Amino acid sequence: MKKWLTTISTVTLAGSLLAGCGGNEKAGSGTEASGDQPAGKEVTIKIMNFKVEVAEQFNRLKDEYEKTHPGVKLQVDTVLGGDDYNTQLKARFASGEMPDIFNNEGYNQMDAWLEYLEDLSDQPWVQNEIDLAKEPTTRDGKVYGMPVGLEGLGFLYNKDLFEQAGITELPKTLSQLEAVAEKLQAAGIQPFVNTYDTWFGLGFHNLNNAFAKQPDPNAFIKGLNDGTAKISDNVIFKDWTHLFDVAIKYGNKNALTTDYNTASTLFATGKGAMNQSGNWLQPVLDKLNPGMNVGILPMPINDDPALNDKLFVGPSNNWVVYKDSPVKKEAKEFLNWLVSSETGQKYLTKEFKFIPAFTNIKTDPADLGSIGADVLKYIEEGKVLGWHWAKYPDGAAPEFGSSMQKYIVGKINAVQMLGEFQSAWDKMKSR
Repeated sequence: MKKWLTTISTVTLAGSLLAGCGGNEKAGSGTEASGDQPAGKEVTIKIMNFKVEVAEQFNRLKDEYEKTHPGVKLQVDTVLGGDDYNTQLKARFASGEMPDIFNNEGYNQMDAWLEYLEDLSDQPWVQNEIDLAKEPTTRDGKVYGMPVGLEGLGFLYNKDLFEQAGITELPKTLSQLEAVAEKLQAAGIQPFVNTYDTWFGLGFHNLNNAFAKQPDPNAFIKGLNDGTAKISDNVIFKDWTHLFDVAIKYGNKNALTTDYNTASTLFATGKGAMNQSGNWLQPVLDKLNPGMNVGILPMPINDDPALNDKLFVGPSNNWVVYKDSPVKKEAKEFLNWLVSSETGQKYLTKEFKFIPAFTNIKTDPADLGSIGADVLKYIEEGKVLGWHWAKYPDGAAPEFGSSMQKYIVGKINAVQMLGEFQSAWDKMKSR
């Protein structure tokens, strides 16, 4: 049993966290699953979804699935990604309320759950999974997760505001990005809309930049774990702090109290020209500002265009199946339907705006929205770097985010911030 599970107080968590977690049926009661249901009995598949941007679309998909699968009901609980999601998932496990299908990022996060995950190696979709998406959830030749889709992370930018400020060339270096910010500001346009109220966008998305641009990210992370590498004296991390400075300097002044929804609305309504995000935001923008002229930029940390003209691309997350679920047979059937049926594929691409992680799913770039089309172009041109936050020691990202928040308000300087990153890594890797 993992440390975080042995230290959970079931009574406390059940009382404080589960009140808003959905229904009371015990899909994850801990009984051994046969996968077979008595004839004529209705079954419910509990799905814990972290993609808040597609909550409405997922509910429509649910209705479509239930129409064509009599006797099967989907219960979709959508929980904001990051700490809220992981905390609630652990709480549900502790109380015997595990979902049948849930999200897992792979790598270290999957290691924490591996003994509870169903082996999906024999599923039909595995043969169509693209190489980029396989690594996070493959262990000893076995596949434990189905990728939700591919996503690209960078700075979203409002093309109309760029044009209004007279910007005709997209920045590929840090100096060029700062010049763009100055031009926007001179034109009376807020350059960045930042959301720094939680650690998730800071410790995961923002800081990934410094990990991904290492000459060999996996070797660097291995070095952090065995003590042969240090964040505190790493040149790439020092360069990354300069980008962070630019975003802070030209960003909204109340970023520490600006939440995700507020920042998305401000960006969608033209209150800022750039926003750290990815193609997952497309459905939100389509709802808030249909037809918004938006694209995605890289996040440069220095003046090397070869290093910086790349997006961070990876599987947005993975669907995994709880191995003790009494409806795991039906859960696997749903996941296979999602990526093999015409209806499932339509929702993934046209409704969810996900870039498919499977070779059998063909999509028109126009179906993905303008952001997804840009990301797909970077993928096709090979101008991509990876996502590495799932390789952090468990609990490190919230500490990174806390240090970044202290830096934003001037409580610590850049050297101290990197020192705190190192201390957090050293503390968490030994837990």
